[in-house]
Amino acid sequence: VGPNGCGKSTIIRALSHVISTQRGRMLLDGKDIASISRQELARMLGVVPQMPLLPSAFTAFEVVLMGRNPHLGLFQYEGRKELDIAWHAMEKTMTQHLAQRRVGELSGGEIQSILIARVLAQETKAILLDEPTANLDPHGVKRFREFITEQRARGKTIIFSTHLLTEAEQLADRVGIFVNSRLVAQESIGGLRETFLANGTIEDMYLHYVGSYEHEHH
Repeated sequence: VGPNGCGKSTIIRALSHVISTQRGRMLLDGKDIASISRQELARMLGVVPQMPLLPSAFTAFEVVLMGRNPHLGLFQYEGRKELDIAWHAMEKTMTQHLAQRRVGELSGGEIQSILIARVLAQETKAILLDEPTANLDPHGVKRFREFITEQRARGKTIIFSTHLLTEAEQLADRVGIFVNSRLVAQESIGGLRETFLANGTIEDMYLHYVGSYEHEHH
């Protein structure tokens, strides 16, 4: 969690190997992501970016079907299995009514929903989401929360960025607090509370860390 411009999206892009890091290592399933091929990484890690670049002429179903690409060989085409998995992902996210709509005709919230469907179709062990509820209406937010709950129950690792502190409090097991591009705290909700405040909200915690960091660096 953190305000706009604090580095949340940069972390997501680094974790998904869109950008390279200058130092340190990031491990996924015990493997350094810098040593993993793009296709293998895509079989292990699904990503829902905040500002996706999608071909405007593609249909929503074609976008979701792209989630199956990491599982295909070089000259292999999508078969019935891939088509069924993609359609089921659209049913799970209640986006099947958008299937034949072109990306260029979709709203920001609709695009966000089909990207969540795509990551479902990808069937990865871990999922990264960058501000996933930013463009969603209340119904979309509700479905997203159900999606997170279900994926956690399936044992998947989920990392998402948000500036909505209550969202992190409701959905996350652990929270990282960013201030001025620095991770100043990383702990479970319960652990953060025990650190300094018995019954505080996550807003209280965040303001505490922001205040402490700014005091130390001015």
